[in-house]
Amino acid sequence: MLYIIAYDITAPRRLRRIATICEDYGVRVQKSLFECNLSKERFSRLWKELLNTYNENEDSIVAYPLCKACQDDMETAGSNIERLDFDEPLIF
Repeated sequence: MLYIIAYDITAPRRLRRIATICEDYGVRVQKSLFECNLSKERFSRLWKELLNTYNENEDSIVAYPLCKACQDDMETAGSNIERLDFDEPLIF
């Protein structure tokens, strides 16, 4: 399933750690926004890592699951937007 992960982290050091965790699981599409194509088990691991890193009194993290039908209806615009085909292997 595709998950959209967004966050607002107040401390620069925690922000870098959160971003690094998200980079291990998905693709950055904006500064604090990632697309992650994950199984439920892998999403659970990601979520646990994020919750172990953020400060619940200062930070916020949200994950939006998108079903296949919702993914097909996504709209994008702009010169730096690249739609990824999550049915194909991602090679970096």
